[in-house]
Amino acid sequence: MSFTLHTPETAPQAAQDELKNSIESFGWVPNLHAVLAEAPPVLAAYKNLHSYFQQSSFDADELTVVWQSINLENKCHYCIPAHTTIAGMMEVDNALINALIENKVLPTEKLEVLKTTTQAILNQRGDLNDEQIARFKAVGYDNQQLLEIILGIAQKTISNYTNKLANTPLDDQFK
Repeated sequence: MSFTLHTPETAPQAAQDELKNSIESFGWVPNLHAVLAEAPPVLAAYKNLHSYFQQSSFDADELTVVWQSINLENKCHYCIPAHTTIAGMMEVDNALINALIENKVLPTEKLEVLKTTTQAILNQRGDLNDEQIARFKAVGYDNQQLLEIILGIAQKTISNYTNKLANTPLDDQFK
């Protein structure tokens, strides 16, 4: 399937400001944003979901666990390296980043439970059993974080599926 990598000049009018904002934020237009610009409401939704997820109760390590757990489950060729770079920019410990990518046990029980719960919500389409919920709550999370995981899944569904459809080329900055 062929998709255009839009610039602020080639994008539909409704996406041009969003791409200019991407340049202000990143210093360039990430290829995912360039692809999403084809459908301005989808680009805006993705960027808003990203912003909302960053405003959740999760810290940088937890955001990374949720993002990468989803990216890895969906085998997203673009988002795994992109969020590896982003995690480094967020000063997430390399041991955590590597454990996620290598599918190893995470450094703390709380982060491991966050990973397995995120995977379960994704793979079971939200249908967690009582034991899974009890384990999640036993490490200090609650219903708020369950809903915030769903927010992360919504964001990553847009990017992971788009990247597969468009075969989005990886930006040099994420290599």
